Amino acid sequence: MNNGQPHPYVGLWVTADGHIRQELRADGRYDEARGSRRSAYTGSYTVTGTHLDYLDDTGFTATGDVRDGVLHHEHLVLYREDDPRGEAA
Repeated sequence: MNNGQPHPYVGLWVTADGHIRQELRADGRYDEARGSRRSAYTGSYTVTGTHLDYLDDTGFTATGDVRDGVLHHEHLVLYREDDPRGEAA
């Protein structure tokens, strides 16, 4: 179903405080930064509907779901980089 456009979830997702930044890349890879630690976690991901399955390069797995434009990744809540709902108060 690739029509030349990236999947709508591709891009940068951040926590409200900006501490965690997760980039979902068009090639099916992700790169997650935590604080000043770049590439704290890297690996691959797949999308089925609104559900994401992650496989970290070290072997652990995680899941996420996008609900109302918000990525719920395990215990984290991430917003699109440009989503005003994610701005720290």
